Amino acid sequence: MANSASLPFYIRRAPEITGVGALVVAVLAFEFLVRIGVVNRYVIPPPSDVLLAFERVIVEEDILQRCRETAFEMLVAGVAVVLVGVPVGALLYRFALWRRALEDWVAALAAAPIVLAFPLFLVIFGRSPTTIIVMAFFHGLAPIILKTVEGLTATRKVLVNVGRSLNMTSSQMFWKILFPSALPVIFTGIRLSWTFCLITVVGVEFLINLGGLGQLINDLAERYDLPGTYASICFVILVSVIFFVILERIESWLQPAR
Repeated sequence: MANSASLPFYIRRAPEITGVGALVVAVLAFEFLVRIGVVNRYVIPPPSDVLLAFERVIVEEDILQRCRETAFEMLVAGVAVVLVGVPVGALLYRFALWRRALEDWVAALAAAPIVLAFPLFLVIFGRSPTTIIVMAFFHGLAPIILKTVEGLTATRKVLVNVGRSLNMTSSQMFWKILFPSALPVIFTGIRLSWTFCLITVVGVEFLINLGGLGQLINDLAERYDLPGTYASICFVILVSVIFFVILERIESWLQPAR
């Protein structure tokens, strides 16, 4: 097989080029549909107006500070779900009785509309970033627990048998066989959890009108500044992309042979 570094640039970067091309085509299609009146411009503004709104949002709305606030809340909640969710998933895998008793409840937690309980969290934690972080934590906890259990359970029996033949302890079996084997599935759970966390962070910021990009989207929507609103949503997507790129780097570092 040819070395990927020796391939032409457009072949090595084909996925990225295809993705950018598809995005450009979609933007142009929306622009055309809005201009000819198929799409109501009072619901979805022309993409060209959204692009022009970026400079105004950056200059007038302190967008960098808002991005930092949202990113900080997302990061704290995201790290917390990893530190809690992976060990809980490992415990559920280790103790079959607990898994049978609690796995369905964890799955129900994943489907629960936790964001609707924000008045209760406001009473407990006050109108503060703590409320946002705690709600994001609970919303993002279930996927990583379930994926950790799934990844550990899916470890090939032959690997487990090899560990037993080498008289590995339970700790050695977990860290040298089970955990490395489950890591790709665990990272899938982390991606799902972080997606839930970011949705909750921005949603609660919007609902309680407290800092970050969610508050900015709420403010611009109340002013009926649709181009600015959609430009702010693009910054939410940017924060999400940054976190997912970081996650991919960490996964590549932990699994260099993949």
